[in-house]
This record gives sequence, structure tokens and C-alpha cells, in this order.
Amino acid sequence: MNSNIKSFFTWISHPEELVCSVLYLLRHSTPEEANTKMKSSGQLKKCYQFLEDTSRSFATVIQEIHPKLRDAICIYYLVLRGLDTIEDDMGINIQYKKSLLLDFHTHLYEIGWSFDESSPDEKDAPLLMEFHVVIDEFLKLDKEYQKSIAEITKQMGEGMALFLDRRINSVDDWNEYCHYVAGLVGIGLSKLFYYSGLEDKKFLDAEKIFLTSKHSLLIFIFYSSSNSMGLYLQKANIIRDVNEDLLDDRRFWPTEIWSKHVNYIRDLVLNKDQTKGVHCLNEMCLNTFDHLPDVIEYLSMIRDPTIFNFCAIPQTMAIATIAACLNNELVMQENVKIRKGEAIRIIYEASSMNNCLKIFIRYLDAMKKNISRSPDDPNYSKIVNKIDTLRANIRARAKYGLFDYIPKSAFAAVIVFLVFYSIRAFMLYIIASARANRK
Repeated sequence: MNSNIKSFFTWISHPEELVCSVLYLLRHSTPEEANTKMKSSGQLKKCYQFLEDTSRSFATVIQEIHPKLRDAICIYYLVLRGLDTIEDDMGINIQYKKSLLLDFHTHLYEIGWSFDESSPDEKDAPLLMEFHVVIDEFLKLDKEYQKSIAEITKQMGEGMALFLDRRINSVDDWNEYCHYVAGLVGIGLSKLFYYSGLEDKKFLDAEKIFLTSKHSLLIFIFYSSSNSMGLYLQKANIIRDVNEDLLDDRRFWPTEIWSKHVNYIRDLVLNKDQTKGVHCLNEMCLNTFDHLPDVIEYLSMIRDPTIFNFCAIPQTMAIATIAACLNNELVMQENVKIRKGEAIRIIYEASSMNNCLKIFIRYLDAMKKNISRSPDDPNYSKIVNKIDTLRANIRARAKYGLFDYIPKSAFAAVIVFLVFYSIRAFMLYIIASARANRK
């Protein structure tokens, strides 16, 4: 009850979020097959239940994508979630885990295969215990979908196995690790988008530029963008989750960065020197800025509106997360999250390319405000210059109308005031009418 009251007053203190929440509920209609789990039968229904159990937020986004893609992306997600669950399981012997990761893609064609050796506290163990359900649905997909999913699973498993006994020392190592665990996801999605017929051939040709540079500049940009889409999301999560990861003895921040600020990486979360920890955090956030231009290029090439929403919402959430983390000492103590109302506002607004550009600008402005409190940060000038450059480039592409120059908080406050005033007036009218009837 107290948390609900707190959430209510948080919304009231951010009226633009309250208005967007109301508008989202009014505008948002369930897509034709959004209730997919209920309309599916047998094992596919079970797959959507697994999807909901492993990631409720991602399940919602997937259920709103085009029907041609929905089942394939559901299975794609579950396959990679199964692989990721094995990688994250600290109770599995390293050598055995390595063989599991390397062979995982072969089990996709092994009817009846499942895995029941997860640690007792592994929350996604039920997915692996009934993985034969996912395999059965995987084998029902179109051959091109199957091939793409299996290829990405193979490459990802190889990358995960590589980093089981290899530290993330340099920034290049970090980029390589993020490529294996997230960049490949973006590349695989690009293939699925093409094979669905909803996007054009550049989504298929994108992979070839990785092997040869004989393609057009557009295709080169697109491959880079596919990879960066995944890297941007993964790096935002790695930055946000540093406290939880270090307490679980998982290290994803590159030594090249943290060693400039502290002697031991665990010092970041032991509060020995918060200033140095925040400076390290800010340098990590600075690294993510390099991916934002690629993210924008990728989003600008998408034609199908459901695919656009599927891609745009996580990316705009990512920049909001990075903005919440930048120069925030709480990141070292807890998992910093964006407000629920803020998340709904992003979901409501991220429905077009122009709106996404405005969201990126809004959070770049927020980041500049955050870093302005630490002019002594060794990367202060780099961060400010990078923000200014990104903002200028994005602003040149964004289109603003007269309404955009009205402060959203002021406009929202007026709407909230009018709504509450109308409710109050209506209640007074009801009371007055009741009293008149009694007379």
C-alpha cells in the first residue's frame, strides 16, 4: 500500500508522466493477436508462458510485433535465454559448461533434448528442464528462420565459451564480449526481419560486410548498426548492474577503465572512495556514446511500424538508464531503475523516428545536467563535448513544431489541474443535487 501511495505522489510530481500514462492507456489497444498465449495451443502456448516467466517486459513487446515474426522471435529469445542461463549458472563446472555452450546449437535439432543439471537457485532452470518444448516449436519454423537462429546460437555459444576463462581486460575485450552476447542478437534479428518479408535486402546483406568490404557504404553502416543496437543495450545493463554483478563475483567492467580509478574492482562497491567510483562509472557511460549514432541509423532504416516499436522502445529505455546512472553514486550501492511513469512515457512517445530523436535529445540534456555537478571529473570535458556533438547532430535531424517549445511539465500540469478541477466540480454538483433532492 505504501509503495502504491509513493508511486502516486511520484506521478503527481511528474505531471507529464501522469498525462502520458493516461494517454497510453486510452490509446493503447491490444493488437489483433496480442493475447497470443491464450490463442496459441499446446506447446506454443507453453513457449509464450516461458517467455512471460523469464521476461514479462520483453514478452509484452514481442506480443505486439507483426504476426509474421512473433513466433519466430519468441523462439529465438527462448533459445538464447536457455544458452544464457547455462552461461550464468555459477554451479556448473567450467569445462562442462564450455562443452554445453559449444554444443548447444546442435541440440536445437535433437528432438526431446532437455537439461536438468542447473543449480537449485537458477531461476530460469524450468525453461531448460522443458527445453524439448522449445525445440519442437523451433522445428516448426520456416527453414530460413531455423538457420538464422541456429547460426547465431552457435556463434554466441562459441563467444561465451571463449570468455569463460578470459578476463575482460581492454575496452576491445569488452566490445568483443558484448558482440557475442548482444551484438549477435541484433544481427540475428536483422536476418529474421528480412526473412519475414517486412524489411528489405539490406537486412540480409548486412552480415556479408563482416567478411568483405565490397558492399555499399549504406550496407556497411547497417551492419555496424545491427551490432551497435545490441552493444548499446548490453552496456547499459552492465553499467547499471555493477553492484549485483560484483557481489556475485561477475566482472564485466574492463580493467583498462576501472584500473585508472581504483586498485581492486570490488572497491567500486565497497564505498572506499565514492568519488573515484563515480569517475569510473562516468568513463563507462562515456564509452556508450559511440554507439548512439549507429542506433539512430538502424532505427531510421526500419519500415514496418511494429518492428520499429520493437526496436525503438529498448533503445530509448537504454539511454534513459544511462542518464539515470551517469554521475550517480547510487549505482555502486543498488540497481538504479527508471521510474515506472517515466518508462510508460517513453513507450508512449517512442512511436516514430522523430519522437525517438526528441527522446535522445531529452536524455542527453539530462546527462549534461548530471555531469555538470562534477566539473572535477577527469573525463568531464570529453563527456560534455561528446554530449554537445551528439545533441547537435540529432537536433539537425529532428523536426520540432510550436507545441514542442512549450515546456511539457507546464502543459501537463495544466491538464492535470483541469482534470482534477473537473472531477471536483462534478463531485460538488452531485453533492449539491443530493442535498436539493432531500429538501
